[in-house]
Amino acid sequence: MKTPRFLLWFLLACTAPFACGAGYTPAQIAAESAKANAFFERAFDEFVARSPMTQTQLGLKQAYDRWDDFSEEKMLGDLQLAVTQLAELKRTVDFAALDDTTKVSYRMFVRQAEETIEGWRWRHHNYPLNQMSGIHSTVPAFLISYHTVDTIDDARAYIARLRGVPRVLDQAIDGVTERAAKGILPPRFVFPIVIEACRAVISGAPFDATEKPSALFEDIGKKIDALPDVDPAVRDELKSHARAALLDSVRPAYEKLIAVLEVQEKTATPDDGAWKLPEGAAYYDFALRGYTTTPLSAEEIHQIGLREVARIHAEMTTIKERVGFQGTLPEFFVHMRESPQYYYPNTPEGKQAYLDRASGFIEAMRARLPEFFGVQPQAPLVLRKVEPFREEGSPAAFYEQPSPDGSRPGTYYVNTFDMRGLPIYEMESLAYHEAIPGHHMQIAIAQELEGLPRFRKFSSGYTAYVEGWALYTEYFPKEFGFFTDPYMDFGRLSSELLRAARLVVDTGLHAKRWTREQTMAWLKENSPFPERDIFTETNRYIVWPGQAASYKIGMLKILELRELAKRELGAKFDLRAYHDLVLRDGAVPLDILEENVRAWIARTK
Repeated sequence: MKTPRFLLWFLLACTAPFACGAGYTPAQIAAESAKANAFFERAFDEFVARSPMTQTQLGLKQAYDRWDDFSEEKMLGDLQLAVTQLAELKRTVDFAALDDTTKVSYRMFVRQAEETIEGWRWRHHNYPLNQMSGIHSTVPAFLISYHTVDTIDDARAYIARLRGVPRVLDQAIDGVTERAAKGILPPRFVFPIVIEACRAVISGAPFDATEKPSALFEDIGKKIDALPDVDPAVRDELKSHARAALLDSVRPAYEKLIAVLEVQEKTATPDDGAWKLPEGAAYYDFALRGYTTTPLSAEEIHQIGLREVARIHAEMTTIKERVGFQGTLPEFFVHMRESPQYYYPNTPEGKQAYLDRASGFIEAMRARLPEFFGVQPQAPLVLRKVEPFREEGSPAAFYEQPSPDGSRPGTYYVNTFDMRGLPIYEMESLAYHEAIPGHHMQIAIAQELEGLPRFRKFSSGYTAYVEGWALYTEYFPKEFGFFTDPYMDFGRLSSELLRAARLVVDTGLHAKRWTREQTMAWLKENSPFPERDIFTETNRYIVWPGQAASYKIGMLKILELRELAKRELGAKFDLRAYHDLVLRDGAVPLDILEENVRAWIARTK
């Protein structure tokens, strides 16, 4: 495709005019850093102003009755904004005159803008509607999780958003239609899952004659009922408008989307990997670089995965022998996978028992956090079940961040759709990963940091750091007396094995042309994962090339840097200080994290 004209201007205009290396006074450094940070704040405001949904997620009730614009024109506008902001930053801010913290912010802003510009080429190399995510599931999840109703106007804004669903889904249809014209279709297996998820949104009252309300009708009804000091007639009127919006806007919009997907399903193929896309190999290289924030090739990542799988298998064999299991490691995997004692029953009581015990692990860890961290998050954390409308396609567990204003807590979601997907022996490591000291610890602290520009506080774009930290927090508690139950320790290793296996199968699928069946067979042979997990995980890797490689790469780097600090500092090494150091800058690329740690080592020496 042709380069947009403004990009040609950018190539000529954004060269930095400043010479590096000159000396600056403290006052000059403070002034230039203040100028740069003012730019970052203004740039963040410009981004937020273009996204009503981001405003809502940040707790801002601006454009509260609107959805984001998902059109190609909006995407082009976002690109142009990135180009313009990058050119301004390089033209007006002297990097050499910045303080150390602001230099990191400068580099991260440049990096994100350059990745946005490079990513324009690949903007259609994805599946915007899939079983993991997409606007079809985002619409109900967003309204339920983020659209709070504190006033009558908030309720009317909710109803206006229901009325706006047809435009949003029409833009989704435009997106998948354009991709199909370029030969970019999800694999065939994706379509029935997405179609069923769409049908789930428009199932229940008022869409049919069942007594059970749909997720959206139930949500808006509860939020209206909870409004204080509202006349009953006004409540009834609001509910009536919500019901009409669901029937007149939401239902036909989803039915139209389902019809388009059913047509596309007929031409979809079973080919799975990114290799099938136009210039698929180059796209996958781009995806790996973005997700891992490293220059590692697919083959290098594949080999790291094989080595890690072999190491973890050896540690699992030790546990197998410790618990007295007579048989091979693959036979032990089958035993752990198929024996009913390792799963709660798929009943309301079984599901609640899991949630109760998971909560106990979180509270036990919370009591010991001061041993490992000097800084702790202020935002509260809650544990919830995944809602029925999105549980079938969701992972076993995930985390949603709190709102900056404190109105919404951080949330650890557990998917109790099928309890066979939640082995008891993985419960402890899963709680640490998703809640504390994993995602909640890192993300909530990042949002609460003082002195950082907001684009860094609210960034979750560096998956290798974010997920690497969460996986590391499954690892280090073992060193301090957690995972005393050998089966829970096996679960910890099982969780780590999953992330190591991802290095193997993600690169296998997208670079080595493994089939979906071949991938599932490899996972079944080399892991104790339940059949449903293997099925769900494989489907996830297929629609999300490169993302799965980030976890283990990030964890290995955080652990590698910790061991480097231990060797270099000896008795001066302080684990609490190291953890605070890793968390103090929010999510960063792994190369910047390494620079920060090496500088800390030098200062401490």
